[in-house]
Amino acid sequence: MRFEAGHPVRVEFTKWGGRPHWSFTGLYLGEDEHGEWIGHPIGTEFARPGRGWVADWESVSLVPHHDAAHFPAFNRPNDRVSSQIYVDMCTPPVWQDSTVTCIDLDLDVVKKFDGSVYIDDEDEFEHHQLEYGYPPEIISMTEGSAERVFLAVKESQAPYDTTPERWFEVLGGL
Repeated sequence: MRFEAGHPVRVEFTKWGGRPHWSFTGLYLGEDEHGEWIGHPIGTEFARPGRGWVADWESVSLVPHHDAAHFPAFNRPNDRVSSQIYVDMCTPPVWQDSTVTCIDLDLDVVKKFDGSVYIDDEDEFEHHQLEYGYPPEIISMTEGSAERVFLAVKESQAPYDTTPERWFEVLGGL
């Protein structure tokens, strides 16, 4: 385990070319066969240039093992959040001390609380391929990751099943 449960950690997403994107602080929860889990209690501040909010719901996110090119977040139900699962396709997340960094690559796999699952922002991904010159290997990695994650979420394969419940319990105990 990298840290004790409850240790503050930072998550920093950028966009291609180093442009700032989402950043937020969470609490390290622990590690399992899927990766390392971070908790975001009510009151967590999420911010990006021009936008931000303070969450009034709990969520947990996963820094996956094995150089996986995605970053999943799992939300507790709330009137303001419509997605149960939201998975950003990105470069493989990297730990630097107590900060996790990755480059957001537009595509997202979303599971709504009503059970519907879809890939979001395909138009943005196509546009940014041209605008920012994504290399072919980045395009291929992102598309492959989105396809694999979409199927895993749709079929409720771990960790897109009840796995996050354990980590919500850890968060609730801090």
